[in-house]
Amino acid sequence: MDYSLDIGAVTRNLGPLFEGLLVTVELTVAANLIGIVAGFGVALLVLARNPVLRLPAMLFVEFFRCTPAIVQVVWFFYCVPMLFNVFLDPITMGVLALGLNLTAFNAEAYRANIQAVPGEHRDAGIALGLSPAKRVLHIILPQALRASVPVLLTNGIGTFQQSALVAIVGVQDLMYQGKLLATETYRPIETFTVVALFYLAISFPVSQFVGWMERRRGIAAR
Repeated sequence: MDYSLDIGAVTRNLGPLFEGLLVTVELTVAANLIGIVAGFGVALLVLARNPVLRLPAMLFVEFFRCTPAIVQVVWFFYCVPMLFNVFLDPITMGVLALGLNLTAFNAEAYRANIQAVPGEHRDAGIALGLSPAKRVLHIILPQALRASVPVLLTNGIGTFQQSALVAIVGVQDLMYQGKLLATETYRPIETFTVVALFYLAISFPVSQFVGWMERRRGIAAR
């Protein structure tokens, strides 16, 4: 195959890629806000003694953890408007799909660390006369959140990478702009290599930071 590389065809057209990257970052930040906040709430529901609260939360977690993210994205974009007559802009739908997916995975991280909170700390809260809500807010949440940070960051960077899936439903993110540029320039190798480097440039530092945090925690635990 006679194919000569021309990276200049891409570097001369970086504007649309940066615009797509901005959309990707917006999707990722919004989805992570949903996942971090809602994930803790879902984890509490999964651990609830009342089955009316626990079972729906468990079903939610298992549904989003055990089905492909691409199916969830497509379902939100095409099925939600048809079933519920709710029509939102594509970016909002993308945020909801990615955010709920992340919520399920974060809920599992929170659940494990909520259960790891020492019983003595819970007992101390009861002895001080704190209400259940205050015990959760002042005792359980700080410890569970601190212990969950590495997993939350890892899940968050996974969502950053999974956000490329919204390109298939027309959201003009980094992947969508990359596909357009590859079609217009007839340079798929160069274009998708540059797109991959964009993802790597953001994902790699976060993954290194997570590794540093885990090593630091390992040293502190000795």
